[in-house]
Amino acid sequence: MMVIDLKLQERQAAGNPIQVGILGAGEMSIGLVNQIERYTPGMRTAAIYNRTPEKAARAYATAGIDTTSSAANGPALDDAILAGQAITVESPEMLWAAEQIDVVVEMTGTIQLAFDWIMQAMAAGKHVVSFNAELDATIGPYLQIKAREYGVRYTLGDGDQPGVTLNLYRQVKLMGFNPLVCGNIKGMLDHYRTPATQQQFAAENGLSVNMVTSFADGTKVSLEQAAIANATGMQVARRGMLAFEYDGHVDDLTSRYDIEQLKQLGGIVEMVIGAQPGPGVFVFASTDDPVSARFLAYGKLGKGPLYSFYVPYHLLFFELPFSIVRLVDFADGTVDSMHDFKVEVIATAKKDLKAGDVLDGLGGFDYYGECENTAVVRAQTLLPVALAQGKTLIRDIAQDTALSWGDVAMGDPDPIEVAYRSIRLQ
Repeated sequence: MMVIDLKLQERQAAGNPIQVGILGAGEMSIGLVNQIERYTPGMRTAAIYNRTPEKAARAYATAGIDTTSSAANGPALDDAILAGQAITVESPEMLWAAEQIDVVVEMTGTIQLAFDWIMQAMAAGKHVVSFNAELDATIGPYLQIKAREYGVRYTLGDGDQPGVTLNLYRQVKLMGFNPLVCGNIKGMLDHYRTPATQQQFAAENGLSVNMVTSFADGTKVSLEQAAIANATGMQVARRGMLAFEYDGHVDDLTSRYDIEQLKQLGGIVEMVIGAQPGPGVFVFASTDDPVSARFLAYGKLGKGPLYSFYVPYHLLFFELPFSIVRLVDFADGTVDSMHDFKVEVIATAKKDLKAGDVLDGLGGFDYYGECENTAVVRAQTLLPVALAQGKTLIRDIAQDTALSWGDVAMGDPDPIEVAYRSIRLQ
């Protein structure tokens, strides 16, 4: 990170800030704009697109920035960016049409729409940083392939658990250790939470009720861990992860894992429930070097064979600018799904479902997401959780049963489904 701050200082001194275009103006976007404008020299928010322009203007206003009315496309927009104006644009396409914008940050919280816009931005020659684990877990390997074809970079950003975990994973590997568990510390897990049970919490915190429900029912953590698996080549030890419940420190859990199983699987992604330090992340790693083992013991990390490394927090938009600099100035992605699919998140019935039911979306009433190894997903033709919305059931499904493609009517596939199927066939 120290290289990043020096690079930003260099850009600030040269009057050459990274010009960021942002898709979406929700709560996380407001935080990101505030972070960039108040605390990140050498970077600025050049333009924001949101379906309701008033929200884009509010994101700027929160950071103490007055906006201009939406600029015209083409040279006029580029001139406005060079003049340092804060711009709300009338269409998302204006972000990737502007030559002065260096990178597009996707923060819409959608699946299909985000996929469409990321593809358009990359085709237009723009780097993309996404804050969308839902999309990356579903189609990340495909986006990496297309980014290379277009000569740009795509990555999932820092600040959320996947980025924080991958930073730690790389640090542990750089020290010569062998990461075998990449874990996420969850406060609670209840697969049967719904928007009805989470409505009050969502309202109190100004968050989408479906998003909050996906946190509680395990879908969000599953998507995050799948993104990590596809970036590291790890798998899961079983469907849904082992998900140990423990109210002590995560360091105490190293003895709960079978190290030979971990090595056979190439390492695993995992969650633990109720452990400390929440809401952090951890990496358990091994070493075959007796010198390393001796000094790890000296450093109070125990006698192995697994050693615990952890970060006690994830800081959301506060750390996202780090990913922007790394991608633009160092061609370094934070979370890159370069291993094809290793783990996917499947839809599992949250209640008894009936033939004819039209499935709702993530964080809804109908299903929750669970991690499963891709070999099993393909063998059993299981339905990815992010592709289930809008599908019509053709048979009754019992609670806690994993949904398959054979359980739903097959209509015309949408673009993200076409992309998903294409990468599975490679």
